[in-house]
Amino acid sequence: MGFMDHIATCNRHDMAKFLPLMMQDHRIGWVRHDVARRLAAFPEAFRATKTTVTLHPGLVTPGARSQALDEVADELCRDWGTPKLRGERYRVGGRFCDEPLMSVDRGAVSLFGMRAYGIHVNGLVRRPDGLHLWVGRRALDKTVAPGKLDNMVAGGQPVGLSLEENLQKEAAEEADIPVQLARTARPVGAIAYCMEDDWGLKPDVMFCYDLEVPQDFTPRNTDGEISDFTLMPVAEIAERVRTSDDFKFNVNLVIIDFLIRHGFLSPDREPDYLDIVAGLKKAAI
Repeated sequence: MGFMDHIATCNRHDMAKFLPLMMQDHRIGWVRHDVARRLAAFPEAFRATKTTVTLHPGLVTPGARSQALDEVADELCRDWGTPKLRGERYRVGGRFCDEPLMSVDRGAVSLFGMRAYGIHVNGLVRRPDGLHLWVGRRALDKTVAPGKLDNMVAGGQPVGLSLEENLQKEAAEEADIPVQLARTARPVGAIAYCMEDDWGLKPDVMFCYDLEVPQDFTPRNTDGEISDFTLMPVAEIAERVRTSDDFKFNVNLVIIDFLIRHGFLSPDREPDYLDIVAGLKKAAI
């Protein structure tokens, strides 16, 4: 086990299994061949060939496209057991700063192989004995990575909220962080990866933030997603990431990025340093 193993895990995929999902001339996602065959049964929403799946050209507004995807995803869930819709909307298409072409329910994102965005916040505490991070443990009833360790604050980026608005919302829900403190979070970059899951492809982008909190602050979860928090020395966290799978798969990448930015990983002492740096910045497909 090593740092590069976590990067490899988050980028494990075989594109030969997938067809591009198009909207006119825009590629908006990727679907597995078996999913494409199912989508061919919905001619009012999709047109499928041997090489591509395309949204019906008659779906000319973001609302119509979003509704069509929801209806298909909901029927596939009932008839085929694909993931349930979760009632949270993600943006689809173009650059992050562009107007979205449509939205998709969070539960169907990987089914359609659409790029998803999220925020991850490192909670820093400066103590006389060195730099520490607040680490949360995910609740055992979480669908993804139950019981795994997590950042102090993390969450998907829903459509209709700015990153700053979403950060403040997630900070309040996940760690009971006052808005005045949450506003001091500093954007420090983004990480991209692309991995297969049980139903499709996850080409994800995580916006990373550092938030320094006072020594007397203790995070408290309010939405049931985190069971407890522990303040850990960064050196201990680095060793656990390097030698174990204790942290949620993509949180490992956020921590590795933190270790590089704060000088805990050195190019003189880490033989894979350049590969690690490059691996965190792979463009999401």
